[in-house]
Amino acid sequence: MAATASGTASAGGPQTFASRCSMCHQPSGAGLPGQFPRLSGRVSEIATSPDGRRYLAMVLLYGIYGPITVDDRKITGLMPGMGTLSDQDVADVLNHAVSLKKAAKASAPFTAAEIAKVRAGGKMTAAQVATERSRLAAKGLIR
Repeated sequence: MAATASGTASAGGPQTFASRCSMCHQPSGAGLPGQFPRLSGRVSEIATSPDGRRYLAMVLLYGIYGPITVDDRKITGLMPGMGTLSDQDVADVLNHAVSLKKAAKASAPFTAAEIAKVRAGGKMTAAQVATERSRLAAKGLIR
């Protein structure tokens, strides 16, 4: 279960993940190699840095489009944005994705306030999110 801003458990993250994410990324977060990236273990690693956390929120809010490399496989596709979800729902989904496989270095739970801050930074296109991903990958924050 995901933790909410108040620290209580929320069933919303797993439910929203199941209805919005699992068709492509699979219920376990394993993804489909070459088609949809693995989330299990990757999201928890990316969430350990402030830039990575911002990027993860941007992906859920605005989507991502273009070629990426995950697990040494190139994927070209489109993930639609989910900006119609509430800030709390986005935080809950990210917390669930982090819980699929914890990173060696723990990260704080995502909060609605953190998502609201990213949203307040201005709407982005899915291609702009991909550009941000490339920047963070070049810094070694995303693999």
